[in-house]
Amino acid sequence: MKIIVAGPGCARCMGTEKVVAEVVRETGIQAEVEHVFDVREYAKLGVRLTPAVIIDGVIVLSGSVPTAEAVKKALAR
Repeated sequence: MKIIVAGPGCARCMGTEKVVAEVVRETGIQAEVEHVFDVREYAKLGVRLTPAVIIDGVIVLSGSVPTAEAVKKALAR
């Protein structure tokens, strides 16, 4: 599984990356977590609101820092 956190590196984006990494570690899911900082790159992925979480090419969360529960629900889909 590939998880991308997309955002320019603001506090909200860094917070999102932290929540995602904690959930992955906590649940033991085998996933590669990457943070894409370049606006041109994440725009190509379809991101319009940051921070965004993309799982295997699908934007599952965007526009706010997700809770751990929201990330767990997105991973369960």
